[in-house]
Amino acid sequence: MRAEIICVGSELLLGDITDTNTQYLAQRLSAMGIDLYYSTSVGDNLGRLVECLRRAFERSDVILTSGGLGPTDDDLTREGISALVGETPAVDETLAVELRKFFEARRIEMTENNLKQAWLIPSARAITNTRGTAPGWWVSRGGRHIIAMPGPPGELHNMWEAEIEPRLRDSASVIRSRTLKLFNISESRVDVLLKSLTSAANPTVAMYAKQDGIHVRITAKAEHLEAALRAIEPVEVETRRLLGDCVWGVDEDTQESVTAALVASRGLTLAVGEAITCGQVAAMLGSAGGSDAWFQGAVVLSGSERYSRDALGVAQRAADQFHADVGLGVCGWPLLGAEAGIDELLIAVVQSGSGFSRTASFRSRHHAVRTLGAYYALHELRSALRLAKVSDPDGEQGRGHKAT
Repeated sequence: MRAEIICVGSELLLGDITDTNTQYLAQRLSAMGIDLYYSTSVGDNLGRLVECLRRAFERSDVILTSGGLGPTDDDLTREGISALVGETPAVDETLAVELRKFFEARRIEMTENNLKQAWLIPSARAITNTRGTAPGWWVSRGGRHIIAMPGPPGELHNMWEAEIEPRLRDSASVIRSRTLKLFNISESRVDVLLKSLTSAANPTVAMYAKQDGIHVRITAKAEHLEAALRAIEPVEVETRRLLGDCVWGVDEDTQESVTAALVASRGLTLAVGEAITCGQVAAMLGSAGGSDAWFQGAVVLSGSERYSRDALGVAQRAADQFHADVGLGVCGWPLLGAEAGIDELLIAVVQSGSGFSRTASFRSRHHAVRTLGAYYALHELRSALRLAKVSDPDGEQGRGHKAT
């Protein structure tokens, strides 16, 4: 089943409001196994709206519209659908009675133009709107469906979940996804490694560049949930084998939540010293659940100390000052010459009293160094905890490496 979304309203095209309805509906359709191929925003113009509806009706099985169901002259969704199917709208007395009751109960005058919200055409079934005065329309013609919903998200969400989704679900399959999250690897390298998987049709494997790294999404479509999950499993196993230690989390994991869980599982306490990242690492770790039990504190260098090359010294200083088992240090400085606009990052992890230390160096664009530097710091801390076994006093000195 192919779906298409048309959001109606000149305010969308003028930038006066943000279209969140498309994102919501896209997520709901995906979870139901309905393929969304197109989405369009169109202003309050009858000719252009009918053009969008006609094009959608020719290529999609389900057309979802949001907005344009109000009582004013520029609310044109009903007129557009009526023109498309060649039917004339008229006031439905049952809807009109309910509308009058609504205004009477609230002691608000009902003007004549409100009756527009009680219109129906022969092909349309009214969709109950318990959050507003505008019922939706469900029009079925030639095996295709046009489903018109109000624009306010609160009304649309309630109508979708209570009235529309249950009916559509009976004829839909299921789509489920598993997202693997990677760091310190380029999108192009991931594409090369996963070339044998990305050409498959079901499950599909796709990659996306995000702020916290590369996300690899494995998506399966099946008749029921269990079958979709079974289809994902072997692809996930092979994806993990190909990507190795670059995978740091899945689905809703964040870098800070995964790092926090790892520190807690080792029974360690942690302190952070940071210069060039200006407290970003401490803010991320401090916001993680349960951090009160192991996060001892942070030293944030500023002024003349903001640019430093002594990451080991900063890490040790933080560990000593807060009596923590592990110190994490983040330093850096701007590069000059041909590489202007690029900052060098130095990251160090030390364990007090054991002699263990691990350092690494990376590079970042200057405008992104606070956030990207924080992610690199968390990445190095996880590497130390997992690979160098920071809880072991005899752990081997880590080797620095470069990344761009």
